[in-house]
Amino acid sequence: MDRANAPVGVFDSGVGGLSVLREIRARLPREGLLYLADSGNVPYGEKSPDFIRERCRSIASFLLDQGAKALVLACNTATAVGIAELRERYPQVPLIGMEPAVKPAARATRSGVVGVLATTGTLKSAKFAALLDRFASDVRVVTQPCPGLVECVEAGELASAATRELLAGYVQALLAQGCDTVILGCTHYPFLKPLLADMLPEEITLIDTGAAVARHLEDVLAARGLLADAGAGVSFWSTGDPARLSNILSTLWGEAAPVRFHAG
Repeated sequence: MDRANAPVGVFDSGVGGLSVLREIRARLPREGLLYLADSGNVPYGEKSPDFIRERCRSIASFLLDQGAKALVLACNTATAVGIAELRERYPQVPLIGMEPAVKPAARATRSGVVGVLATTGTLKSAKFAALLDRFASDVRVVTQPCPGLVECVEAGELASAATRELLAGYVQALLAQGCDTVILGCTHYPFLKPLLADMLPEEITLIDTGAAVARHLEDVLAARGLLADAGAGVSFWSTGDPARLSNILSTLWGEAAPVRFHAG
């Protein structure tokens, strides 16, 4: 296989990165895709930075061994903690990360108050602090850690009473601060948009970064002459129970697919 038609590797702590994978597939339908859900270690948001960096190293190595020409860290926490080390380790590999959409949110807000729903790990990271310093000097940013939400999405509980109650508490805390723009700072959270639509007033703007990441990936691959022209499928792995991921793919990905186990 020539390099341009090699696949793109995508990984997340679990199924959240499927929201990014959907955007990549929609924008770049000719690209072959490798997706690894590190479901045996989900969630990353409450894990130590050292643990997350080790997972990033291990998964990147695996996906590159599978022939990936580029890597997408479809996880805000993994990006915040681990992408700098991966860039040092693999300087020739295109590496695309996630970050909360502070810049577009700061532009979009009318009230001057932006809310962020994210994991504890993302909100505590130096990378997030740097985003605020760079893009949010003229607005007030209210952050809301959301323990438990990732687990709800991992279980496929996108509209259960328990998920609704948990999410409502986090959303009300932001609305009470006067937010008119809310950033979804975790790739799991776009799957909760239907619930959020029931909870948020119509004038609230929701922002996530999946589509922007797909556009950035396209730009990077094009600049390096790595856009595929042959067309290829998607391969899935999980470090947790493959059957569990396979079952949830029909809901979150839109179609069922076989999933292989990866012990690493």
